[in-house]
Amino acid sequence: MQLVFATNNLNKLKEVQSLIPSHIKLLSLKDIGCFEDVPETQNTIEGNAIQKAEYIKQQYGYDCFADDTGLEVEALNGEPGVFSARYAGAQRDAHDNMDLLLKNLNNKSNRQAQFKTVIALHLNNELETFTGICKGDITTTKQGNKGFGYDPIFKANGYTKTFAEISLDEKNKIGHRGKAIRLLVDYLNKI
Repeated sequence: MQLVFATNNLNKLKEVQSLIPSHIKLLSLKDIGCFEDVPETQNTIEGNAIQKAEYIKQQYGYDCFADDTGLEVEALNGEPGVFSARYAGAQRDAHDNMDLLLKNLNNKSNRQAQFKTVIALHLNNELETFTGICKGDITTTKQGNKGFGYDPIFKANGYTKTFAEISLDEKNKIGHRGKAIRLLVDYLNKI
């Protein structure tokens, strides 16, 4: 089986490749000659994942899956949510995003948050979605240099280290994307 993972994010690609069984050949957007920005104009995480998967299927003809992930912070009414990558602006800078989030949480005692990943699979002209959630808290400072995005300020429930301080294997076991990918793999193994 061959599937395109509709992402240009090399960190996500690496994370997902470590979870996909070897009998599934994973292609990147670069592998299929897709160098344009895939549209993400929906107002939900689910909507963006579906839009990206449908775009690749319609424009390139490949069976594929796409994900969208957001960090939802309780005290900020679910922000940054669907705007997580662009929270501090169109430059999509992770440090700017984290700095703005920490500033917006300044003097707030509730630091509960969750990462949410939705994967949309477009396979054999059918669409399926898979959701993974990891609950935790936002730290007051950045900690660690592994991972990407908001990982240095997110601590999963039951953990004393941020996502940026734990190994990729450990993050994949407890993290939102790992949970969604395992649901996807379970589904693929049944067909």
